[in-house]
Amino acid sequence: MHLVQRVAAVILTLGLSAGLVGCGFHLKGTNPTATPLIYTKLNLQLPRNAEDLETKLSVYLTAAGVQLSHNPDAYVLRVLNYQPIRHELNGQLVETLLRLTVTFQIEDQQGNPVTEPRTLTASRSYQYDVATVNTDDQQNAYLQQILIDDIAQQITRQISANRLPKAKINATVPVTPQTR
Repeated sequence: MHLVQRVAAVILTLGLSAGLVGCGFHLKGTNPTATPLIYTKLNLQLPRNAEDLETKLSVYLTAAGVQLSHNPDAYVLRVLNYQPIRHELNGQLVETLLRLTVTFQIEDQQGNPVTEPRTLTASRSYQYDVATVNTDDQQNAYLQQILIDDIAQQITRQISANRLPKAKINATVPVTPQTR
């Protein structure tokens, strides 16, 4: 009987392991088949009102293996548009919709676009009752940080997965006069 219990335990363990692998579960670690980073050195160029995004991007890009550098040989991650929007819908409860839209592209050392501009959007909403407690500022500040964190993670994922579309080269063919 002792041998039967061991065999049953081994079969059960193998069955559960196969089930976990089949559902997509993998242990976290280095993936030898991961796509290598194309943009290993980046210089961040963001608008003045995007300091929080720059801080988050620095953390996430560094963790993904990107070296942040101001060297002339580094690609430039340029944020073309950084637009936080806040809409308030009034009623019995005030609903506030926060939206952050960021458009970015990667440029080479001469400032030529390497990737097409990519626009990412994150949004959150919350409700509060003005008559009870004014928690609007606390929720607003907290959710703004959540939006910035979300956008920074999206940018990092797209850079590390090399999912950014290459820039279309506008090759202009010189027109030469025809002689007859």
